Amino acid sequence: MDTNILHNISCGMFIVSSKKDRFLNGQIVNTVFQVTNSPVTVAISINKENLTHEYIRASGIFTVSILSEEAPLPFIGKFGFKSGRTEDKFKDVKYKLSAAGTPIVLDYTIGYLEAKVINTFDCGTHTLFLGEVTDMSLLKSGKPLTYEYYHQIKKGTTPQTAPTFIKTENSAPASGVKKYRCTVCNYVYDPRAGDADGGIPPGTPFEQLPDTWSCPVCGVDKSKFVEEITVCET
Repeated sequence: MDTNILHNISCGMFIVSSKKDRFLNGQIVNTVFQVTNSPVTVAISINKENLTHEYIRASGIFTVSILSEEAPLPFIGKFGFKSGRTEDKFKDVKYKLSAAGTPIVLDYTIGYLEAKVINTFDCGTHTLFLGEVTDMSLLKSGKPLTYEYYHQIKKGTTPQTAPTFIKTENSAPASGVKKYRCTVCNYVYDPRAGDADGGIPPGTPFEQLPDTWSCPVCGVDKSKFVEEITVCET
């Protein structure tokens, strides 16, 4: 069974946020879809292990910030590969609070909606929250960030708690190009591509990366990378 076919299901990239008392949290999601139009309802899929899941359960409210193609990998990594249990994800991020006190991300956001939970569905590892939209607004024009663009153009990766995560096995050792994989977010450094945003030109071996270099997705240092061998492409 070829699980790669799942990558052809159209998905976007969003930040879902919620609150618990005075605490705020948000995370990257790709499963947001409209269910009805009268009233307007949307559904989101959230892993039960995530802090955002706890906050939505507590408050019964969530916001969806629709990201644009301009969103850089470090920004996506902040909400996609960091935990709100160990750091404030909204530090140094532009946001505003809705009338209900729920955060709405303003950086790299085309528009947003806020919804109150009206039903939940247990989906095993995830909960599907059905929300009735109470507020929504367009903030600026732009192209929404799709999951395909994130993977194909930005070379982004998927956290293990995401509903679209697919576990892959490393290729068998062979004479080929030495790549290094981040053990936190699964980003793969390919020396043939370098890291343009990090000022690393194509052709730079991993061993020659400066000690100050960090993963462009989740921000960890070089020590969190492991070598993997892939067959040379011709």
